[in-house]
Amino acid sequence: MNGHLDNLAVFGATPKFSTPLHVGRPNIGDREYLLARINDLLDSRWLTNNGPLVQEFEAHVAALADVKHCIAMCNGTIALEIAMRAVGLAGEVIVPSFTFIATAHALQWQEITPVFCDVDPQTHHIDPRRVEGMITPRTSGIIGVHLWGRACDVEALTKIAQKHHLKLIFDAAHAFGCSYQGRMIGNFGEAEVFSFHATKFLNTFEGGAVVTNNDNLAKKIRLMKNFGFAGYDDVIHIGTNGKMSEIAAAMGLTGLESLNEFIAVNQRNYQAYRSGLKDLPGVSLLTYYESEQGNYQYIVLEIDETVTLVTRDQLVKILWAENILTRRYFYPGCHRMEPYRSYFPHTGLLLPETERLAQRVLLLPTGTTVGIDEIQTICQIIRLVVEQGPEIKQRLL
Repeated sequence: MNGHLDNLAVFGATPKFSTPLHVGRPNIGDREYLLARINDLLDSRWLTNNGPLVQEFEAHVAALADVKHCIAMCNGTIALEIAMRAVGLAGEVIVPSFTFIATAHALQWQEITPVFCDVDPQTHHIDPRRVEGMITPRTSGIIGVHLWGRACDVEALTKIAQKHHLKLIFDAAHAFGCSYQGRMIGNFGEAEVFSFHATKFLNTFEGGAVVTNNDNLAKKIRLMKNFGFAGYDDVIHIGTNGKMSEIAAAMGLTGLESLNEFIAVNQRNYQAYRSGLKDLPGVSLLTYYESEQGNYQYIVLEIDETVTLVTRDQLVKILWAENILTRRYFYPGCHRMEPYRSYFPHTGLLLPETERLAQRVLLLPTGTTVGIDEIQTICQIIRLVVEQGPEIKQRLL
């Protein structure tokens, strides 16, 4: 595209893409393998209740994460809730506000108060330097969130938890297939929780899992996710229905077979965005640690409107007009959503970095449905917007 503003759809031109480009478009894997698995499970008539496909999926996930136990669940939120109950969280739990709302809701649903902590502006992760100042006699634990497939400061959080005798678990919804200091995510804290939602680079249509190296905890979680059944007609623990279905496991196993391909595509797209947005003033692309294993699942920008003169939200409007369906993450922050904004109306005063990031962060489309040509066009549009920021800002008013 050339550098004329009138070529932008927001000013009346035809959108650059006739079909929308999404953030989090599902990866499918080999359709024939998936359908073969579905036919087999239909023939077997074993559709749920810890079937052979779920057991196989759990074994593969545990092996990939290099952990002793994987307990597959119907979704990541239920997995979080069960993990929280299993480790004994109660009272107050320190958690970042810059995360998906499920992290906070999983606590509040069980009448546990989420105490929102600010994040490190460079990593976007919960800031260990601020955690200790939020510990009270009611604090029972800390939840670290591995954002964007990059691990939070596991070492610092572990030291704080041990010092204050707190439980530590990790929301690893973004971090399947990733590592921290050479060890796979899944090995830290009391337990870690994965999400296999459709928007994740490995999906089971809808699903999640708790992984842990604690034998007793794993046994407890297995009971809790199946109503507390230890055998036929033998309930020995309170529980709920968190089971993963066989058809979900079939999707997960099929995705695992293409996992390296998914990661390679994500990494290719990430490098294309790095090249296309290189040295663009006011636009920072979050980078991945080359020394660690990663899934490269997210293309994360920070927009500094003091430089671009165009706000993040104005850029979103322009890109959406072109059928580039970017997303604001994690806008506006959990603390500004209900019920938390009513419970804690002044929390934002304690979360300056979270507030800043919520106004700056933008995610771009990637994954197996996005190619290099599309990425180059997206980057050209962003460059045009930034380079002609003052005029665009005036025309958008």
